[in-house]
Parts: sequence; structure tokens; C-alpha cells
Amino acid sequence: MSSQVLEQLQVQPIAEQRVVLDGISWQQYEILLATLGNDFPNLRLSYLEGTLEIMTTSPEHEELKKTIAMLIEAYFQEARIRYHAIGSATFRKVAKQRGLEPDECYCLEQKKEFPDIAIEVVLSSGTVDKLEIYRGLGVTEVWFWENKQFSIYHLRSGKYDRVVSSELLPNLDFVLLSSYVRPTDQFDAVMEFRDVLRQQS
Repeated sequence: MSSQVLEQLQVQPIAEQRVVLDGISWQQYEILLATLGNDFPNLRLSYLEGTLEIMTTSPEHEELKKTIAMLIEAYFQEARIRYHAIGSATFRKVAKQRGLEPDECYCLEQKKEFPDIAIEVVLSSGTVDKLEIYRGLGVTEVWFWENKQFSIYHLRSGKYDRVVSSELLPNLDFVLLSSYVRPTDQFDAVMEFRDVLRQQS
């Protein structure tokens, strides 16, 4: 990667920016992960069979993902569902030539090699097929937040089916959850969501 590209990525963007590189080996991908991981916390690297997409996250993106995470964790706590939060850790599998960092992810019950649920905030379209990466990693559900609503995909028989609600969390009301994704009003939104959950229980 050229120093000019790195300099561009160092600036905290107002909107998401993407760079796509083809012909990147697994070894090069791992070197980039090791090199960029600590110095560029606002980067997301998605690798699929030789294609690497590097995305910078915007302040809006980060506020949305944190708000969604706080709401989901409030749901887990109120419903007494055991979970292990992993955030934006890198998951990769050399045999499948796939790797990425979810915006947020969770294991149900206990920590596992790969999360049960991954969450992606989509403000702009990318080149690399993230569902195909997640399929290779065996992540059971992927939730995309886009245009103020969730799209839920469940892995079944080696492929993702779009579903109306989570099969891992069948009692989670996504219409209700979506109504509280208010990143400019995080604290009040989470507390109001908790109050509604308590009233329903």
C-alpha cells in the first residue's frame, strides 16, 4: 500500500471512504492487519479470496454501531440471556481465505472461536461481499443496519436466508429495537428501551 493512501486514511473522515486492492495474498493481508491495527483504529479490513477492501469509518458510523450495541446488550441483560461481547475484533480463516472485523459481534452463552451474531452498519455500499466472508467463517446470523432498519440473515445449509426476525433471539422485536436507534440521544434511548422491556416482561 502506498504512503499516499495511508496518509489519506489517517484523517478521520466525515463520510466513509473505501480502497479496494486486488491480488493481495493471505500473508500480505496479515501483515497489513498487524501494521494498521493499532495505528488506525477507524479502519475496517475485509478480505475475500485475494481482494482486500479497506474502509474508514465516519463519526456517524461509530455512533450508530455503539448505540446499537448498547441497545442489544440492554436486551440481553433484561432478558437474562448470557452473552459474550467481542466488539470489532478481527476474525479470519486461512483455509477459507476470508477475514474481517464486524462492527459489533456477540457469542451466545459463552465465548467461541467465531461469533453467533455479527452486526454491520451500512452507510455506503462496498465492493467485497461481506455475507460471503461471514458464510466462510460460519457466523450463524448477520444483521445489517441500513436506511434506519435491520436486515437479518440466518445461515442455513451453507447459505444465508433473509429472515423477518432473529432465529437465535426469537423474542427480540426488531421494529421496537429500530425505533430506539437514536445515536444523538443514546442514554435516553437505551433507558427508554429498558423501561419498555421491563413493562413487557
